[in-house]
Amino acid sequence: MGFVYRSSITLCCKKLCVRFPYSVRTERKQWFRFSQRLMNVAGADSESRKNNGEINTVAVSNIRNFSIIAHVDHGKSTLADRLLEIAGVIDPVEGQTQVLDMLQVEKERGITVKAQTVSLSYKYKDHEYLLNLIDTPGHVDFSNEVSRSLAACQGVILLVDANQGVQAQTVANFYLAFCRELTIIPVMNKVDLKNANPDAVTEQLKTLFGINEKDVLRVSAKFGTGVKELIHAVIERVPPPKVDRKAPFRALIYDSWYDRYRGTIILMYIRDGSLKIADEIQSVHTKKVYTVKSLGLLRPQEEQVPLLPALGQGWRLGFLGLLHLEVFSQRLEQEYGAQAVLTAPSVTYKAKIIGEKNIKHYGGEEILFSNPSHFPPTSIIAELQEPTVMGTIITPDTFIGSIISLCMERRGIQKTATNIDNNRVMMQFILPLNEIIVDFHDELKSVSSGYASFDYEDHGYVPSQLVKLTIMLNGVAVDELSTIVHISKAVSCGRKMCEKLKEIIPRQMIQIAIQACVGGKIVARETLKPYRKDVTAKLYGGDVTRRMKLLRRQAEGKKKMKMVANIGLPRETFIDVLKR
Repeated sequence: MGFVYRSSITLCCKKLCVRFPYSVRTERKQWFRFSQRLMNVAGADSESRKNNGEINTVAVSNIRNFSIIAHVDHGKSTLADRLLEIAGVIDPVEGQTQVLDMLQVEKERGITVKAQTVSLSYKYKDHEYLLNLIDTPGHVDFSNEVSRSLAACQGVILLVDANQGVQAQTVANFYLAFCRELTIIPVMNKVDLKNANPDAVTEQLKTLFGINEKDVLRVSAKFGTGVKELIHAVIERVPPPKVDRKAPFRALIYDSWYDRYRGTIILMYIRDGSLKIADEIQSVHTKKVYTVKSLGLLRPQEEQVPLLPALGQGWRLGFLGLLHLEVFSQRLEQEYGAQAVLTAPSVTYKAKIIGEKNIKHYGGEEILFSNPSHFPPTSIIAELQEPTVMGTIITPDTFIGSIISLCMERRGIQKTATNIDNNRVMMQFILPLNEIIVDFHDELKSVSSGYASFDYEDHGYVPSQLVKLTIMLNGVAVDELSTIVHISKAVSCGRKMCEKLKEIIPRQMIQIAIQACVGGKIVARETLKPYRKDVTAKLYGGDVTRRMKLLRRQAEGKKKMKMVANIGLPRETFIDVLKR
């Protein structure tokens, strides 16, 4: 079985696109999984510089690895477009926007959901530089993409909207970069807007992060104003990677995807040594050895992702919010032609078990569970604990009352409130994670007219009174809709879910009883009326017993149908029922 390879180059101490072999005959239903861990192999060959092309002439001191981080809608992708245009990677064509947002779901929604990498060549002061840029998402649901991308960088562009100012995700991303000791270049975007207030935003940056006013760059990503100066600042401020080309090979995998014909393609940040075609590298995590079949750079270059092999039993995956859930489902359907089974979201709870037999059965006194079907019997539970988060909300002071009420409704406890300037306040609340994973962000935007921003971080577990809320359709439990709630909200949540299901479940030929149950107690119920065929339409007078006989037969038929009928639920039901 032969393979078709692209022309390739060998690079040292740069971000590479590396391909491993894939044998259709022997590994037809396998695809390589790579963890985000360092890979190493002894004895890197110094001859890897042969046939490198012009890019390998770039010295390590002229390489810059950086990301763009910001709150959602602050202009990251637009700034990336201008950087690509100035570097000559793309032509400035009218209507060409969000070039790095290659996924269909990104183009439809106008947001970035997956970090994208591109390598740019730029000449500055008679020296050739290699700028490796990662454009990251801004929505809190995809913060893991940001964290993963920063592991391969030495600096970041912290982008702030000159109109909206510092938002919650701005704060979160700043500390992600700060904790990694990355060089932070503060940049104020959209200074061309009529309502822009750059002086006030600069004061916010100084108050929250201690950033000097002279270090803040002002740009307009839409029109390209100040973008060249930003590139120069990246070259001057961001340090080159600390590498040793003569040391044994070490690299960090920060992204990967699978190609049916070419095998697994990974993006790696080479920390030490060099790499060439036919080298063998070993995963630190799995200890498996792989042969490198091709090397390359993203310039950017569109990668086609074909249909994956059968996934077998599948996996139970968690998401960071409804947007993350919808985007994942949409991508899975658009890119792979597969439909996911969607369930009600949950978080990981802890339960302390009593009784020697029970402890032996569960393998310990404390168990973790996230699936409501794994909720242990209440008779053997000594204590239940739920995860909490420290939520940070930045809002205009006009909406403080509404936001505090919303947080209290979600069982939140206020910890701090800090004035950012004369008009905006930063508040922190301890909130149960279960209360914010579904629609808290949407509710916050609603009560604040879209002005408030929100971010959160882990704050540990606390004891809580939790119950399992089971949804039943005609007496049959629907595990996908079951959830775990606080006892104080069992009745209200059950009633809302029943009412919502009554609206969105299509009518059937039989009556459907929608019930919410806690333990053995029904806490809420709705009834969905069936379609009714007029079996007496053909009658035109005569004895009433004939009419009654037809109605009785219809009732008996529906009774039999109810015993064997399966109630079909559209996939959208499992998302729509979560939206309030």
